[in-house]
Amino acid sequence: MKYIIYTYDQALHDLYDSWGCVYVYSTDTTKYLIHISLTAEGVVEKPDVVGAIFGQTEGLLGEDLDLRDLQRTGRVGRIDVQITSKKGETKGEILISTSLDRAETAILAASLETIDRVGPCIAHVTVESIEDIRVVKRKKIVERAKEILLDRFEEGVIDSDELLDDVRQVIRIEKIGSIGDEKIPAGPNVLDSDAIIIVEGRADVLNLLRYGIKNAVAVEGTHIPRIIEDLCEKKTATAFFDGDRGGELILRELLQVADIDFVAFSPKGKSVEDMARKEVIKTLRNKVPVEYIRDQYFEDSAELPQELRIPRIIPEDGEDADRKGKNPAGMKRSREVRKSGPLTIRDHIDDVRGQKLARFLSDDLTLVKELQSDEVEKGVETVDSSVTGLVVDRSVDQKLLDRLVGKGLTYVAAKDFKGIIKRPLSIRLIKMGS
Repeated sequence: MKYIIYTYDQALHDLYDSWGCVYVYSTDTTKYLIHISLTAEGVVEKPDVVGAIFGQTEGLLGEDLDLRDLQRTGRVGRIDVQITSKKGETKGEILISTSLDRAETAILAASLETIDRVGPCIAHVTVESIEDIRVVKRKKIVERAKEILLDRFEEGVIDSDELLDDVRQVIRIEKIGSIGDEKIPAGPNVLDSDAIIIVEGRADVLNLLRYGIKNAVAVEGTHIPRIIEDLCEKKTATAFFDGDRGGELILRELLQVADIDFVAFSPKGKSVEDMARKEVIKTLRNKVPVEYIRDQYFEDSAELPQELRIPRIIPEDGEDADRKGKNPAGMKRSREVRKSGPLTIRDHIDDVRGQKLARFLSDDLTLVKELQSDEVEKGVETVDSSVTGLVVDRSVDQKLLDRLVGKGLTYVAAKDFKGIIKRPLSIRLIKMGS
């Protein structure tokens, strides 16, 4: 066990040092640290050095600056001697801390250079430097202050847009209401709008309200409320659920009891309530007509497709831009009109159906290559990494599907899929129908 000793008495220090004690000197009043180099022409030990210091400076500077009295009163700290002997010569360093002023410290340091012998050996003592402890402390304080300034302060930059969004959000949240006997959460425009967006819970409705989408309504669980079924009969309905197992189960039940027109697939594992504005708008624009996914994904597969890239422009308030009733055919645009604007997967399907054509598409649905449907096997060998999808007016078998997967395609829309024994999870299969 080591004892912590508070002392300024050098004699006691020498005794306690032999016991392995740890010394703590008060740093509250320490101002300077004297660094002294020592060279002795012979082998000496620490007690010899300490004895030489006290013996050869005693009475040299008078009573006021007597080293033993200064140490006893605490104005001079311990004398720390670090020496080593090698080849008959001893070298080392002496450290003395003081709380004297600059002049007194300088006089004390100069007096130590008068030491010319340590024990029987000739010695040379030189003051190397006098370190101002307060300067060292100030440097440490400045460096630490810099670290605190950079790492510990929270950012206080004012963003006007964030302030406005916070204020507007309160107004939007106050507008959320409830409808039906079940009092399910709904946006303020659900009953008046021609289109609705069906989400899982109240938090999803609030998040869509935050982005100006006011026609969302929540099912609040797997039991679909009667009011949801009634609304789906009268309005264009889009199902928009979380990309997890819970969202899949709700969607399966909803498709069994309600007349749904579109399905918006959120990213896998992503909650609607956590999605940013850009993600929400993009996902709703990429909604898929329910006819394209009902049979393929809800009868023979437990894996829901991820977001399909079918760009559709919707107003900021979330109301569907197409308001021509429940008949999907009424929403189709003519081929001539489509040519003037961006195509969707549905547009490509309508264009190739009955024409015996095949289209390789890029990530943004741009046409990369068009050829006869019976030439797909040859064409797939020449496509590059820019191609991500295929729309073809023919059936796709296992062999062709495997080749498409090998080329990195992420979806294929075909008239039918025959002989598919092993369906890769990395590709989406869209059945065009007749």
